[in-house]
Amino acid sequence: MRLHFVLALSAALLMVPAGTWAQAPPMTLRQAIDRALGRNPQADIARADNASAAAAARLARTQLLPQLSFTEDMSRGNDPVYVFGQKLRQHQFTQADFSLNSLNRPLPFGNFSSRFSGSWMLFDSLKTQRQIRRADLYKQSAASAGKAVDQAIVLRVVKAYQAVLYSERQVDVAQHEQQTAQALLTQVDQHVKAGLAVQSDRMAAEVNLAARKEDLIAAKGNLQIAWAELGNAMGEPDLQPSTLKPIEPHTFPQSSLKDEVALAAKTRPDLKALSEAQQAQGAAVGAARSNFGPTISVYGNWEEDRGSISSSGGNNWVAGIRVSIDILPLAKRDQLAQETAARQRIEAQHTQAQQQIRLDVSRAHIQRETAQLSLDTARAAMAQAAENLRILKNRYNAGLATITDLLRAGDAERQSQTNYWHAVYGNAMSYAQLLYAEGTLTPDAAEVLQ
Repeated sequence: MRLHFVLALSAALLMVPAGTWAQAPPMTLRQAIDRALGRNPQADIARADNASAAAAARLARTQLLPQLSFTEDMSRGNDPVYVFGQKLRQHQFTQADFSLNSLNRPLPFGNFSSRFSGSWMLFDSLKTQRQIRRADLYKQSAASAGKAVDQAIVLRVVKAYQAVLYSERQVDVAQHEQQTAQALLTQVDQHVKAGLAVQSDRMAAEVNLAARKEDLIAAKGNLQIAWAELGNAMGEPDLQPSTLKPIEPHTFPQSSLKDEVALAAKTRPDLKALSEAQQAQGAAVGAARSNFGPTISVYGNWEEDRGSISSSGGNNWVAGIRVSIDILPLAKRDQLAQETAARQRIEAQHTQAQQQIRLDVSRAHIQRETAQLSLDTARAAMAQAAENLRILKNRYNAGLATITDLLRAGDAERQSQTNYWHAVYGNAMSYAQLLYAEGTLTPDAAEVLQ
């Protein structure tokens, strides 16, 4: 009995169509976005910019730390000043070295020197502190710019994802229309044979079928292009066509234009990046002004000099404090003027960005409202065109309408389907564009589209 059960189960499994078990679930919009954010080159560039800005912020803080270095120096020569000084440092100077011959023509002398040197900037008129603040603000600006890049990637993926879905719908419509055209040609051919239609009706039906075949070829080509664009948006140029989770018709939430503009002013990451860059440049201007102030630093070094690497010798140290003031700061004036001009430029860019964002939000708001109305109109028009085509088919079969009337009704019905699906994805895209204009198009927000 067990053997019969195993054989029956094996036979049942063999009857399952090939590929049923291996079929992967549809790729959702969120999955496409997550893969894009991990692989798109623009995201990699943004992450590199963030890492560079973070390193610059850490580098700016090193100016507050003392500088310490070690030097091991080996030298040999017969320069009178060199020999005189090295003998003193090694504590090897004797009475015989005061002879004129020894002073003027000394024998070659070698020296091994080990030196520790250090310095520490105590005060530089707050220049370093302002440079640190500038670096921190540019780090924040880079992070905000990275968020703006992420949202641009999300918008691009949404657009490409919807383009694939729309192209698939176009292929479905084209295939259905080709089948309908083939059925119409068969029907007209029967009417001609029965004497209910003329030969010109058959020719018109054949021309209509040829046109529908061309539409199907074009639709399949557009679908291939859409998949290529989606792969490029996801950072996967070799992306293979698969199944996508469709975007269904939606009625998205609405708000006033005033609230949307106010939200964009608070949340747009690119505007925030400009604002932080503007503050950073203000700190750069302050640092340039600090260049005119005094600097106070301490320094010191300890040195040991020997005749050989292993012998003993003399050692010495020097320490001091240094106060510096530039009494002719011509270059520093030009640097201050350059930093001030850069700040003015960023301020103008910030103002321009605010105006552009308001325009973007206004445009997206109007497009969202228009897209919703277009979707309602397209839905009603598609139903009306389908009913009109049904009526004309009945009239043609009854001999009350011409083939031209029937083909025109078919064109209208096909166009109504195209318009409907264009409205469906246009409505979703307009909402995504509005979220992007508001600065809220995150991967979580994009899930609302499905």
